[in-house]
Amino acid sequence: MAFLNEAQHKLVSDAVAEAELSTSGEIVPVIADRSDSYNDVVLVWAAAAAFTAMSIFAAFPNVLLDRIDWLMGGWGVDHTFGGVLAWTIGLGLLVFIAVWLMLSWDRLRFSCVPTPLKRQRVHERAVRHFKVGAEGRTQGKTGVLLYLSMREHRAEIVADDSIADLVPAEVWGEAMADMLAEIRKGCIAEGIAVGVRDVGKVLSPHFPRADDDENELPDRLIEV
Repeated sequence: MAFLNEAQHKLVSDAVAEAELSTSGEIVPVIADRSDSYNDVVLVWAAAAAFTAMSIFAAFPNVLLDRIDWLMGGWGVDHTFGGVLAWTIGLGLLVFIAVWLMLSWDRLRFSCVPTPLKRQRVHERAVRHFKVGAEGRTQGKTGVLLYLSMREHRAEIVADDSIADLVPAEVWGEAMADMLAEIRKGCIAEGIAVGVRDVGKVLSPHFPRADDDENELPDRLIEV
C-alpha cells in the first residue's frame, strides 16, 4: 500500500537533501503500513474468549442445554457426560473462530493490542530496518533512520553508535513532536519532512558537513 504519491515523495527527498547540506550525517526516512501482524495477540484473545465461554457453560450448563432442547423442538433430552463435553468443546471452538474472524478487521485488531506491546514491536522493527539499511553503511557511522509505522501510530528514530554517543535519546523528542503534529493533521509527507529537517539541525553541531563530504545513502523516502 502506497501512502504517498510522487510529489509527496519528492517533498521528503528534497527535505533530506536540504538537511544533509549542513551535516555529514545520512538521514534515511522509512514509512511502513505496520510493524507486525500481531497474530500472537489475536490467538491469545481468541483462546481467552473460548476458554471463558467454555468455563461459563461448564458452570451453568442447563442454561444453554435448555436452549438447545428448545431449538430441537422442546423435547427434553437426557444429555450424557460425553454429549455435554461435546457441546462444551463445540462452543469453545465456535467462539474461538468468531473472535479470530472479528479480529481480522485491522481497526479492531490494532485496538486490542496493548500499547506497550505496540511500542516494543515498532522499536524492534525500526532497529531491524536500521541494521539492514543504514547501520555502519557510512564512513563515519553517521546514519540516522526515521521510522514511521502507520497502523500503530508510532515513530522511532534510530542512530548509529557514533551519533548515539553524542546525542541523548531525549534530544530527538522535539523532532518527533514536530513530525507527529503534522501527521495528526493528515499531512504525512510534510510531517516526515519536518522531522528530517529537525534531525538535520540536531546533527549539524556534532557532525558538520566537510567540503569533501560524499552522499553515501540515497536521499529518498522508503515505503515498506
